[in-house]
Formats: sequence, structure tokens, C-alpha cells
Amino acid sequence: MPHPQSNPQQLARDAVIYTLPLYEMARMRAATCPRRDRAGQFAGDGAESTLRWVNHLIHTRELLGPQHRQVVTPNNDTLYTNAWLDLTRGPVVIDVPDFAGRYYVLGLLDFYTNPFGYIGSRTTGTGAGQFLLHGPDWQGQVPAGMHAVPCPTNAVWMIGRLLVDGEADLPVVHALQDAISLKRLDGAQAAFAFDVGMQPREHLGDARRFAEVVNRMLADNPPPPAEAALAQSFAAAGIGAGLIPSAAQLDVLHGALADVLRDLAEPQASDMGGGWAMSVDVRESYGTNYLQRALVARNYIGALGVQEAMYVMADRAGEGAPLDGRHAYRLHFAPGNLPEVGAFWSLTMYDKGDCMLVPNAIDRYSLGDRSPSLQRAADGGLTIHFSAQPPADPALHGNWLPAPAGPFYVALRLYVPQPAHLDRSYRYPAIERVKEPA
Repeated sequence: MPHPQSNPQQLARDAVIYTLPLYEMARMRAATCPRRDRAGQFAGDGAESTLRWVNHLIHTRELLGPQHRQVVTPNNDTLYTNAWLDLTRGPVVIDVPDFAGRYYVLGLLDFYTNPFGYIGSRTTGTGAGQFLLHGPDWQGQVPAGMHAVPCPTNAVWMIGRLLVDGEADLPVVHALQDAISLKRLDGAQAAFAFDVGMQPREHLGDARRFAEVVNRMLADNPPPPAEAALAQSFAAAGIGAGLIPSAAQLDVLHGALADVLRDLAEPQASDMGGGWAMSVDVRESYGTNYLQRALVARNYIGALGVQEAMYVMADRAGEGAPLDGRHAYRLHFAPGNLPEVGAFWSLTMYDKGDCMLVPNAIDRYSLGDRSPSLQRAADGGLTIHFSAQPPADPALHGNWLPAPAGPFYVALRLYVPQPAHLDRSYRYPAIERVKEPA
């Protein structure tokens, strides 16, 4: 990332790109950290308090449907178990039960949004275990039987996904969620009230507020040593731990922030062929690709690394025209070319207008390798149909994914993708528009 001191505009732009993930993480923490603990006790007094409970597990109990509108492009395959962790008071121990072969992952993001670690099926297995998460400065002894997980920052977002096989499976997964626990090293409760410093619905756009937030976050979560000099250079733009920008610096920051946000809102070009694109391509760290890190933080915050989950999306047919549910489409996986995964895959439908699941009469929001209605052809191939109206042939209804009567997009989620996907040798079939009868 160039940062010539003689170019204040470029320096401010670089500073915004580098620190924008800190703002987005702070905003997400303020929006999702609970005000009340399980006993109903508020972390702070009054609606304006910015105190929240950290080191506290948050469980979703329903598979997300069109009525859930808190997050965009939600998945319909898993329940979430999340926690915002603060390790400044010492390590946190995560106890997980025996998942008995069921797919799950507790993904760990540092405060710069790097998905640095995982607890779960792919990395640690599905058996019971204890995992000690500690901050970068902790020097204590790891008790026997615990697995140490060093964390790059003291603030960590744990995003858990637990596979659910339909509504009847929910009670089993609820019991697994309830068996996960967070404790301190001495066995005491880990949760405490923490000042997140923001209100849940702050709007990103004011340079003064942006600087206030990221400068506090830089103090709480310093960059890694290899990036310290780069971060220090941003002081000339008013960005740095404990700094208060001058009026002149704020004027330049305002323009840089507006420019960066405009750039990050631009549609991403298809890079997979056939109308498919993958906007998130990271493993444990974004490294020095700060622009991609900012893009993902702004548009897809919480995404895991591709070795755990790939999100491949299409809002256009293979020939380039936008997908629209007033037309009919087919997606054909040829024999031997179905998605290659170590866990499962699913294809989910979204309304392009609001990025939400699409209400439909049969309550079907996704299809995948666990869908009982899916029928393969005699040769082993698989065809999925998209349209607002069901196919004329009733034999195709089991393979129909209902679309809105307007623009839509689909997300192909690959959990534990195999090498053909990771090395980009897999050929994604194009979505083809079905010609209407003359």
C-alpha cells in the first residue's frame, strides 16, 4: 500500500482502507452484543448506554427464513452460535460437546476481520474438547487437556455454524448449543459488561466519527508488528491510537471516506465464468491485500476462509443477462461434475432488491445435497430449475427453487470445499435461460 507523505489525499485513502474493517467490526459488535444476559440483567442503565455483555454466547434457535431480516444473504442450512470475546482480562475457555459426526464450525475472526482460526469438524474433529483462547500478550501455562488457540487481537468474534437437517432436527441442535460454554481459566463465568463505544445503528459517513471509532480500536487492538510502521504513517492523516484529527485532516478524510465507500459499493465482475463470482477469497489472513479486506468487511463481514466455506454467487445467466424470476432458468450439473465438498453444499435463492430469502408457498429457500426432494437423472446428472412460477411439468417440482417475480441472485455455498474448488479447476455450469414456448 503506497502512502506518500506528499500526497495527503492518497495517505487518507490508504488509512481509510486499512482501518475500515475496525469500524465495521466495532459497529457489528455494538449491533449484536446483547444488552441483557441470560438472567435478564442489563449491562448498563438506559437505552443510551453503550455497555454490552461480552464473552457471552448468543444462540439463534430457528433456521432463518424471509421473516428474519437482520442480516443480508442469510443461510438456511445452519443455526448460529456467536460470541464477542474480550481477552484483556485473561484467556477464555470454550467447552464443546461431542457432535457425533455432525458438521459444525466455530470460526474465529480477529478485529481486523482475518479468519485466523477454527474449532470444528474440519480442524479439530467432532468430539468433545476444551479450547483455551488467549490474547497476543498472554504468557501463562496451558492446562493439560486443553488446546491453546493464540489470538492476534484481544477482541475476537466467534461465529459458529451448526448444521441442521430440517425442522425436526432443531431440538437436537438446540441441546448441542446449550452444551457449549465459555468460562475463565479458573472456571468462573467469563461474561462481563464492556463498553462497545457505539450505538447499534450508526451510519458510516461522518469522518470525525469514523476517526473517533477507529482510533480507539487501534489503541485497543494494535496492528501486528510487521504493520506497525504503516499504521504509524497514518498519523499524518489523523488516524492512529489516541489521535484527534485537525479540521484540515478531517476535510481530507471526509473526501477519502466518501471515495472509498463509493468504490466498495461498485458491483464485482464475474470471475468464475458462467455468471458466477466469488467476492471472498481468503484463508487465514488477507495479508497485505487491504483493499479486499475492506471490501469483505463492508459487504460480507463475518465470512470464513475458503478452506472452510466458499460462497459462489450469480446474479446473471451465462450469456450475461440479469436473472429475473419472470423467466425460467436451469442449472445443470453434468454427471461427475457435482460440487465436491467434505461437508455439504447448498444453493440458496435471494431477492436482488433486498438481499433476503424469497417467500414462497412451499417454504423452500434452498436446495442441496441433503434435500430429499432433489431427483437426479439416470446418468447421475442434476438439474435445478429457477422461476417465480413452478415448472409446467410436475415431475420437475422437486428440483424447483422458487424465485421472486423480478431480479434475483443465487448463492452456492460449499462447506469444506475440495481441491478442485480451491485450486479453481472446477468448472461451474452456466445458468441457462429456458426458452419460452413460441
